[in-house]
Amino acid sequence: MILTKENLIINNPNKEPQISNSVSSLIGNTGLIRLSKLFPHKQVYGKLELMNPAGSIKDRTAKFIIEKSLELGLINENSLIIESTSGNMGVGLAQICLYHGLDLRLVVDPYINKQTLSLLEAYGAKIEMVGKADEHGSYLGTRINRVQKILAENPNAFWTQQYENPLNPLTHHETAEEIVGQLGEYPDYILVATSTCGTLMGFAEYNDQIGGKIKIVPVDAFGSVIFGGKPEKRVIPGFGASKTSTLLKEELLESPMWIKEWESIIGCKKLLKHEAILAGGSTGALVSGVEKLEMNPDEKAVIIICDRGERYLETIYSDKWITETFGIDILEMINKKVNEVVEFEQFN
Repeated sequence: MILTKENLIINNPNKEPQISNSVSSLIGNTGLIRLSKLFPHKQVYGKLELMNPAGSIKDRTAKFIIEKSLELGLINENSLIIESTSGNMGVGLAQICLYHGLDLRLVVDPYINKQTLSLLEAYGAKIEMVGKADEHGSYLGTRINRVQKILAENPNAFWTQQYENPLNPLTHHETAEEIVGQLGEYPDYILVATSTCGTLMGFAEYNDQIGGKIKIVPVDAFGSVIFGGKPEKRVIPGFGASKTSTLLKEELLESPMWIKEWESIIGCKKLLKHEAILAGGSTGALVSGVEKLEMNPDEKAVIIICDRGERYLETIYSDKWITETFGIDILEMINKKVNEVVEFEQFN
């Protein structure tokens, strides 16, 4: 059939308009989908935080911290907003600060993705790139030191301080409520990638308030020190950290799951191959984590699809980068593992 004006269905012109007043109002209320092709024998759901306007769950955090700080009088139109970031928090802040007319300065390091850096520049954020890593290959300490100097030099500076700001976890009480509302019941598990621990503890605090009905499972990277691991070089941003977070309350969590960085790449490629969802490295870690999770057939698990994969096309989705970073043997193993799911589904 050829599509013409005559065979198009015309919407009722008297229907109530559905128009948002700002880009800020579009942050949140993201979709929840069942990942039935990737997990045909488990009830696993993905919270599509990549649907936020600037592309990640950190849109929520940036919006809440900035708008609440404006409301409380902690910042005003003359404030200089500062943050140390490896990517998504910076993009979220860049968008919300641009919208509110606030100056933003971000301290980043060489591990930031090129596309993320371009996004930050497009949003008008001022960027400072540090160049000195510690003995474990991390730049976080150097970034924080630079932030402290900027604060000392600028009396009007305000540090959003994502590793310590209590507004960070408070943001995600709403995220948790959305999941419960969309699912129509409490899930048995929510798996959350760890970094600042803001998202993680937001879910954990919400769960504590409702009486611990959900198992909150942190998924951390080998080489991260959040849960007492041995510090090692890591190259995928937004997953693991080289410093502990004052927000962390381990008593509210299940035991952490540890995922290697190449396992997170496997998770990303499986999610793309079977669900057509192009997501970032921390999401891949959750995919690999939930694969290892022992679940009863009637149990439900939710993973957070944290950000868009376009920012990782030159890294975790690049065979060249994987080979240069991990070696050809790891690339071959990744491709083999991704194809194992196809073979498994074909015979079931």
